[in-house]
Amino acid sequence: MDLFEHHGSRLEERQAPLAARMRPRTLDEYVGQGHIMAPGRLLRRAIEADRLSSLIFYGPPGTGKTTLAEVIARRTRAHFCAINAVLAGVKDLRVAIAEARRRLGEQGRQTVLFIDEVHRFNKAQQDALLPWVERGTVILVGATTENPYFEVNKALVSRSRIFQLRPLDEEDLRRVLVRALADKERGYGDLRVKVDEEARAHLINVANGDARSLLNSLELAVETTPADALGVVSITLEVAEESIQRRAVLYDKEGDVHFDTISALIKSLRGSDPDAALYWLARMVYAGEEPRFILRRLLIFAGEDVGMAQPEAMSIVVACAEAFDRVGMPEGRFHLSQAVLALATAPKSNSTMGFFDALAAVQAEREGDVPSHLKDASRDKEGFGHGQGYLYPHAFRDHWVAQQYLPDGLQGRLFYNPSDQGHEARIHEAVHRRRDAQLAAMIEREALGAGPAEILTASPADPDLDRWLQRTVGSVGDHLARLRDQLFEAAQVERHHVVLDLHAGTGLLTWEAARKAPEGGVYARCADAQAAEALTQRAAALDTLRRPIILHAPLDDLDAALDRLTPGLRFDRIIGRNALVAHPDKPAAALRLAARLSATGRLLLIEGLPGATQRLYHLLDPDLIGDLLDRWAQAEETIYNDPLDPLLNWDGAALAAAFDAASMGVELRHLEWSALRRVTAGQLDLWFPRQEPAERPSYAGRLRQTLSADEVVRIEALMRRHLTNEVIPWASEGLFVHARPLP
Repeated sequence: MDLFEHHGSRLEERQAPLAARMRPRTLDEYVGQGHIMAPGRLLRRAIEADRLSSLIFYGPPGTGKTTLAEVIARRTRAHFCAINAVLAGVKDLRVAIAEARRRLGEQGRQTVLFIDEVHRFNKAQQDALLPWVERGTVILVGATTENPYFEVNKALVSRSRIFQLRPLDEEDLRRVLVRALADKERGYGDLRVKVDEEARAHLINVANGDARSLLNSLELAVETTPADALGVVSITLEVAEESIQRRAVLYDKEGDVHFDTISALIKSLRGSDPDAALYWLARMVYAGEEPRFILRRLLIFAGEDVGMAQPEAMSIVVACAEAFDRVGMPEGRFHLSQAVLALATAPKSNSTMGFFDALAAVQAEREGDVPSHLKDASRDKEGFGHGQGYLYPHAFRDHWVAQQYLPDGLQGRLFYNPSDQGHEARIHEAVHRRRDAQLAAMIEREALGAGPAEILTASPADPDLDRWLQRTVGSVGDHLARLRDQLFEAAQVERHHVVLDLHAGTGLLTWEAARKAPEGGVYARCADAQAAEALTQRAAALDTLRRPIILHAPLDDLDAALDRLTPGLRFDRIIGRNALVAHPDKPAAALRLAARLSATGRLLLIEGLPGATQRLYHLLDPDLIGDLLDRWAQAEETIYNDPLDPLLNWDGAALAAAFDAASMGVELRHLEWSALRRVTAGQLDLWFPRQEPAERPSYAGRLRQTLSADEVVRIEALMRRHLTNEVIPWASEGLFVHARPLP
């Protein structure tokens, strides 16, 4: 670059719009997107470690996609090359790829290829890029406002990590505004700009999560407002309103927002929420959606979701659509609104979906012949007897008579299930009464040999019954899997969450968390070195950035271990099984965990209640135990009522009090379960060891505190004789703990 080019570049930079000048240059300057950029998240760790794989940033304008690419450009040791898909073609791609290949071959240096608006590349251009991404010649970083799963080559998507960026919240936008006013080099720090609080609130509110829109409005307000006698540029609410008069609504008639918004409208109608339905209707009308498209969807909804619960709803929507065609906009908004309100407040039934059950039967099952009495009698009544035996319903009371209408092989099948809503509630009983009568008539005919016997066994599919019949006796592994699934169902872990498994053990919860939060991060605490080593070895097969971070630390030392890795780390979810059960100071542990949760975080634990576990004296027949039964039972119950044992001296109330003291709202649910367990010789050796363990007395050692040595020997002999290798039901109880920080 010569002197004139350098001067021109500096001049262009100074004259660039405020939004371009204020674009963050470092990770610390980057604002928003905490779900992917907060400390501990995978993307931030990848940028900081310069260990990038191909990435696609997807989100609305002004959320920081291009900015993230520029931050990466400044941090990476790889060569950074930027292309705009609107301006570039296959030739530009080939040049960039050729340079990347030369650079890799001569210098061993990789190339990060940033493609802005990557969805604008056509299929041929994306196909031309694919082989070089696959070979690792370039690391692709794409930015798009369109859903990459629809607009980007599937092969490229499958080789990239997708990160969705969200509109900035009000606090993020306020930080952007304050920084622009304070920055002397790139913003208005050298000017005396005073922005009234009402004006700030208006600019932030109407920007609608778009930082670029906010900065453009601020720039217009500052540059068009003259300074007063003291040199102060005062931005009042009136000035702010002139600078940004209309809220920018993100809407694309063929893109994600179009489909998401109409989906929100339909689901609000289905949920009978007229307020939400009117809001989503207004969003679409405000953004310029074609009203006839909305009316078509409302007509579909009237048939699919209201149906027979209020048949006249269809007539109302048809009338509104016809009225709209005559009136047009803007008065036609009344008819749109009337149609939406009629559907939102109507009773709901999707019984018309029975057609698709009938269609499935037609497609999947052998075609049944039309019953002879239903066939057309006008042509061959005399020759074949078609139509004979047909009973004319109008000749009977109530204009109905029981007779066969389905083919023989489908007799007894139900396709229409009337709901108990609106109009259908009134016909529900009549439909079922007629079916009962028809079934009775059919049974009578078959008793006389007039029909196939298998019809009597036909019935509607009952998925709940099928699932019940498919259940098998659970093992311990099945039981643990159910506990895991129960915990994660409540946890609602999202892909970008940072998760802490508080008591990893074998990794039951750790690996599931890693699967559910691939763009976040998973930390797993192990209480002993052997478990930590086992988890570390299993994690070695994963990509470095995807591996759970294994911590070997006592619970009391967890803060120090975490801060050595990422100071101030906060978690979206803290999970665990039997993480606190033996901890001697549960209130202190609750305080420590509360401090590690984000403001919207949740803590979910499943804690076994040792005091409510299976009693061993219940496993043998009382007749085998004889006169020792009462003393054995008393001795074992004494074990579980030890007030000095931290494993046993707590209950649900104590745990709830601990989290309450930590300013957390807590919900406790009592759990009971029974699993089949095999009593192995090894298990019996743990209960009755040859030598007492130093850290905690065994079951036999506890019994000896109440019973004589001979009595304990007698109990051991009975159990070894009658229980070794026996499969027994093992009953347990526990608590499901769901806690979250109080506001």
